Amino acid sequence: MITTLRLFFLKRLALEASTAWYLNDLGEFRGKQELYTQQSPQRLKVLRESALIESALSSNRIEGVTIDPGRVRDVLATPRPLFRDRDEEEVRGYQDALALVHQDVADLPINHETITHLHALTRGQLWDAGQYKAKDGDIIERYPDGSERLRFRTVPAVETPAAMETLINDWRQCLEERWMPPLLALAAFNLDFLCIHPFRDGNGRVSRLLWLLQSYQLGYEVGRYISFERLVEQNKERYYQTLEQSSQGWHEGYHNPWFYINYVLSIMKEAYRDFADRVGELRAPRGEKRALVIDGIQQLLSRPGNEFRLGELEQVCPGVSRDMVRRVLREQQAQGIVRCSGRGAGATWSKVRTGN
Repeated sequence: MITTLRLFFLKRLALEASTAWYLNDLGEFRGKQELYTQQSPQRLKVLRESALIESALSSNRIEGVTIDPGRVRDVLATPRPLFRDRDEEEVRGYQDALALVHQDVADLPINHETITHLHALTRGQLWDAGQYKAKDGDIIERYPDGSERLRFRTVPAVETPAAMETLINDWRQCLEERWMPPLLALAAFNLDFLCIHPFRDGNGRVSRLLWLLQSYQLGYEVGRYISFERLVEQNKERYYQTLEQSSQGWHEGYHNPWFYINYVLSIMKEAYRDFADRVGELRAPRGEKRALVIDGIQQLLSRPGNEFRLGELEQVCPGVSRDMVRRVLREQQAQGIVRCSGRGAGATWSKVRTGN
């Protein structure tokens, strides 16, 4: 197996102009990072709490794992929650894994132990949590009419431990010898991990945790405040499209990794833009929670359908009380910005249309 990282060492890949632009933009954002994180501590605290919950929910939704919006606070904010089903356990497990990455980034080397531990956290008490796959498992796409197609043939189970050892060693050597810019190494590692597909299930979630961990270790801190997972979910079609494009020919070492590498870099750039928009301009400490609710309303109204429920707004404002959320909604309603349809838990909020 020749990893994408190793292709750079062998000088079989030349840096594309579009990729160089991403690297330049991300370098500029990183240079301003400290200025952003010195502003409005209360707002940054709320952003961290929001990103933690958004990431746990979004990363699981990408894989089809969802929980009732009304259960979010019980599952994610209770020290020892009682789970109703496997989905709730997996969402909470992902949040626990995120907390570990955020707190112990310096003590989590990229090795087998870290990777399998992150997988174990995200998979709860499942029998193969934290273990590499025991059987071959290819990536199959199934259609509503019952037909299916092979999207990618992953590394066989018997070869998986050795393939992961090669990838981990190449990561270390790449950083030590500077085969490529570190951010490119991060994206290339992510692509190779997904192509190896080391676990029976949960590979996507672990790949996003490693993405976050490696970005912190390289000095890119934006994932603490803006959820990469939310942005990937919002750009899910492109995620799967670029992954498929870049995996063609991977086993032979003749694939084109730039589709997926540029996708990873674009998500990080979008996260920094979002971060700059939220804290780039100094705001007065008072009114931070109100501003967060207004940001949450705008974010939810930008989704397909342009409507949301109270429980969904609470999800993106984890540090804000329900009374405050309702107060801001009433303010926005009185100003003619949003309107409410229905009553009780099923009521929906939408944008007031003008110019009709």
